[in-house]
Amino acid sequence: MAEVPQIELFVKASFDAEGVGNCPFSQRIFMILWLKGISFKITTVDMTRAPPVLKALAPGSQPPFLLCNDEVKTDTNKIEEFLEKTLAPPQYPKLCCQYKESTGAGEDIFRKFSAYIKNPNPALNDMLEKKFLSTLVKLNLHLESPLPHELDNNPNATMSSRRFLDGDSLTLADCNLLPKLNIVKVVCKHYRNFDIPTELKGLTRYLENAYKQDEFRYTCPPDKEIIKAYHSVAVYLNKQR
Repeated sequence: MAEVPQIELFVKASFDAEGVGNCPFSQRIFMILWLKGISFKITTVDMTRAPPVLKALAPGSQPPFLLCNDEVKTDTNKIEEFLEKTLAPPQYPKLCCQYKESTGAGEDIFRKFSAYIKNPNPALNDMLEKKFLSTLVKLNLHLESPLPHELDNNPNATMSSRRFLDGDSLTLADCNLLPKLNIVKVVCKHYRNFDIPTELKGLTRYLENAYKQDEFRYTCPPDKEIIKAYHSVAVYLNKQR
């Protein structure tokens, strides 16, 4: 058996520097390592104090970054690729998607959410909300549409019953999307009183299943961290009813 790599993950610290802060990229790598089933050390980095470890290991970088044995990785996508290649079967599970459409599902949500939540002009709110909502509808369609393996089992299936983007197990695509969806859910509720519509049954089912998974639930930052992180950019709009 190959020697187990010594891994340390550096993530953004909370505002009080006591816990994990709001960073979907840090949470993404945290989830991947947890799903791989390897022992690793996690270190929070207080960016306001420019810690020596950051200057020494990854000057000019923002968390997350990864130390594997003596090798430093600083780019989130490259960290993901490195972990998938290094922590490979048979010792560790493969986490890449089986279907290409699962990998890109929901990729435009965060951009449209950002435009919606950062908009200071009440006259544009409805239009930006509709554009943002359309990305949720598009993701919902993917989640409700049966994948090829589901149709193999039931050729007459018209509605998917899978738990996650690519099947019944969390994949790299879920690790990328779910931290962003959690931010979307918390911020939209707090700053816009906007809830993800329950009519989007596939998306509702997806999130309900995700929050039951330890790898996701216990890597989420506290809601207050997310709300505080968006305080300076999310604009309150008092719409006249």
